[in-house]
Amino acid sequence: MADLFAPPPQETPRAQPLEHGPLADRLRPRALGQVIGQGHLTGAEGAIGRMVAAGKLSSMILWGPPGTGKTSIARLLADAVGMRFVAISAIFSGVADLKKVFAEAEAMALAGRRTLLFVDEIHRFNRAQQDGFLPVVENGTITLVGATTENPSFALNAALLSRAQVLILHRLDAAALGELLRRAEEETGLALPLTPPAREALVASADGDGRFLLNQVETLLDVDLPAPLDPEALSTFLMRRVAVYDKDRDGHYNLISALHKSLRGSDPQAALYWLARMLVAGEEPLYVLRRLVRFASEDIGLADPQALIQCLAAKDAYEFLGSPEGELAIVQACLYCATAPKSNAAYAGMKAAWKAARDTGSLSPPAHILNAPTKLMKDIGYGKGYAYDHDAADGFSGAHYWPDGMAAQDFYRPVERGFEREIAKRLEWWDRKRRERRGEE
Repeated sequence: MADLFAPPPQETPRAQPLEHGPLADRLRPRALGQVIGQGHLTGAEGAIGRMVAAGKLSSMILWGPPGTGKTSIARLLADAVGMRFVAISAIFSGVADLKKVFAEAEAMALAGRRTLLFVDEIHRFNRAQQDGFLPVVENGTITLVGATTENPSFALNAALLSRAQVLILHRLDAAALGELLRRAEEETGLALPLTPPAREALVASADGDGRFLLNQVETLLDVDLPAPLDPEALSTFLMRRVAVYDKDRDGHYNLISALHKSLRGSDPQAALYWLARMLVAGEEPLYVLRRLVRFASEDIGLADPQALIQCLAAKDAYEFLGSPEGELAIVQACLYCATAPKSNAAYAGMKAAWKAARDTGSLSPPAHILNAPTKLMKDIGYGKGYAYDHDAADGFSGAHYWPDGMAAQDFYRPVERGFEREIAKRLEWWDRKRRERRGEE
């Protein structure tokens, strides 16, 4: 039970921007209407806008890239509905910190003051720690606002997700970043020393991250430049933002999905772009090669049997040459797969055959195709009546090879594309011969 005689708990104080503090802090919005690039949430018809208009917040998870305003929105939400604001970071907090926050929130609730708990990097909490939020969210002790750059479907407990809305923040587009530049110039009273093309290049270099852009602006304004920079001079003066790409997290899976589907869609230009995105960001080339090998079997198959050979050859070439020379072999395999005829007939056939095997796993092969190395096995009929295909004039016996009691199945159905068109002709020939041998025609 909360101690009614304890000193009143304090909320997280709002940090007042210093006159000469970081530009990103000085430009932090003071009202939801000043938040840039997230109008789909903060506008009158957005989820946050509607909650603020009603004066009642539900728990939520703010999911979006870095530098898109998650922390600012959480702080402004509390201000907009008159709630106490408490902020913690999952990186620096543990169970003891959470218990203290929950106890303080309970005490404030008894005094009629609601608490908005902002948890930055909430995906850093383990499953057990995430479960700790459930009772206090459920009974209304706190309104939880979590911020994450990771896909909540993978990073957060299903139970926690069922008690919170997931709101997606967009990376800032060129218009939003341009507005940030305008505000920065207004705040500092200085014009950026850039030519118009360089200004566009600066926006592009931020890759949707407002905080990164403002840090770049500070660097530019801290130096007395004799003349405005053009794009080439800007590129040597500033560093580009490193691409957001966690090799074991959501960015990894999003990009490999984009590559795979571009290959499947026979778009070599897009496939080459996503391949470059992954390798430039530091993806392990052998991982990409493994995915290309899989693609060659899953989405091309026998429509072009050379695709698998090309991918395996690219793997050998990369291991022989290393980076960066070996990456050209990966590009070659990627382009070959993108431009090859597509068929998933082998993949579909595999799934159908695997299902049939699970469903009929106790059926024995027909006796005539069983070897009979002993007299007993011959006596009970093993191998009796087996037709040796090479004895036939056309090298085809037309015998029955399915288990007794199981009808013949069509697992593999080649398409009318690429080499599988020829395979389909072969299957048709064999089927016709089989019917002839059995007297079905």
